[in-house]
Amino acid sequence: MELHLKGKVAVVTGASKGIGLATVEALGREGVHVVAGSRSSTPELAALRDKYDVTVVPVDLATPDGADRLVQRAVDERGRLDILVNNLGATDSRPGFLEVDDTEWQRVFDITFFSAVRSSRAALPHLLEAGDAAIVNISSINARLPFPVVVDYSAAKAALTNLTKSLSEEFAPRGVRVNAIAPGPVRTPFWTAPGGFADVTAAAAGTTAQEALDVVVPQTMGISTGRVTEPQEVADLVLFLASPVAGNVTGAEFLIDGGQNKTI
Repeated sequence: MELHLKGKVAVVTGASKGIGLATVEALGREGVHVVAGSRSSTPELAALRDKYDVTVVPVDLATPDGADRLVQRAVDERGRLDILVNNLGATDSRPGFLEVDDTEWQRVFDITFFSAVRSSRAALPHLLEAGDAAIVNISSINARLPFPVVVDYSAAKAALTNLTKSLSEEFAPRGVRVNAIAPGPVRTPFWTAPGGFADVTAAAAGTTAQEALDVVVPQTMGISTGRVTEPQEVADLVLFLASPVAGNVTGAEFLIDGGQNKTI
């Protein structure tokens, strides 16, 4: 399918690994000029910079001015902005709600929600000027599911899903479509890094992290396809929603969870 993305300019947040990295690669492969924002780079992101038209911008998007600097870099270099992918998000596993203090709530919301608020606010004047533009927010199935060990992250993702609806209502009539993607478990460092959720699951189940992610998680979470999602599968959905092919799709939330959620 021809997505008509070649020559467009995109900003991707949280671009150094996981879904963000896969999105940078997918956009680059389609001929998009990608400005990739990340607090630190990785060898994988550096390789994409060498392979495609990718600019890597070291930036802390949890700070008030980070988003302005990232978006301005894209506009300064390319003269326009057509696509914003708000992918940044982070949390840690805790025993439950009572172990999450105010500082941690603020940290998780700054990274997961306010980074998207600030990036959208910085990008929208340029997206409106470009016309036929798109914002894709990477939310989570956790926005709708009770998962006490990441209660703050789940609340931040719920806020992001609601923000998606509000931005779409205001800006779709002016040429900027806004949609959200809600993945279930994805094979990213969120799960696979040392001390990540695969290790936590493995410890509880008395198995290895690999076995936990490949078998225990799909079984215990009721994933109908029997496997977790791969980052490239999420990135492919980002491509579709960012493209003119999805020209009348806005204000929508797309699950990509292998059938884990049975009611939405």
